[in-house]
Amino acid sequence: MISSRRKETGGHTFPSTVMAQLCFSRCPFLSTKSVSTLGWTQLLQLTADHPWGRMMVSCEQAQLMANLVKLIKAKKVIEIGVFTGYNALNMALVLPDNGRVIACDINEDYAKIGRPLWKEAGVEHKIDLRIKPAIQTLDELLASGEAETFDFAFIDADKESYNEYYEKCLRLVKKGGIIAIDNVFWNGKVLKPRKDDLAAQSIHRLNEKLLRDARINISMLPIGDGVTLAFKL
Repeated sequence: MISSRRKETGGHTFPSTVMAQLCFSRCPFLSTKSVSTLGWTQLLQLTADHPWGRMMVSCEQAQLMANLVKLIKAKKVIEIGVFTGYNALNMALVLPDNGRVIACDINEDYAKIGRPLWKEAGVEHKIDLRIKPAIQTLDELLASGEAETFDFAFIDADKESYNEYYEKCLRLVKKGGIIAIDNVFWNGKVLKPRKDDLAAQSIHRLNEKLLRDARINISMLPIGDGVTLAFKL
């Protein structure tokens, strides 16, 4: 299940507020026409200014997610770990009007920050927020016959559950679909994870598994805290 709190250690090594400023003022090349809306900009700033703003995905990652979703003409997306809904909004903006993001989290308070801005951006109807353990939501999707119907999945929640999230998303994503997995570097701690660092151990094991998994092709990208793209064969 998604942890009710995120780790203060590990994760991004840069202040989110700095990345926010880079996105919409100092480095306009990081933004794209498709996501340059008032609601998106407001939510980016609100998320960056939040006491737990370090949990937001980097702007480069958000841009990449939106471009990938648009490139593969995705209609159905899963996001595990929503926080304020900044990245859910980012992806919903490039989905067709009948597209949807199944957004999984257990903390509704964070999502309440983004909800009004989803509506302002005109994409509230595309975001299906499920406030319950993500494993439960994924199991419900599988039980309702939605295996191999999703185009894209993004995993960014409690690291100890990464393998279980990956396996269930692999069943839900269709052939040719993409699973994006965040924090695969975990601030470098995955190289020699300590015995007491369960998150680093979990990510390390998954990294090793993905390298040898014949069901996918992968690309590990050094953006943010590292993101792996797994392309289902």
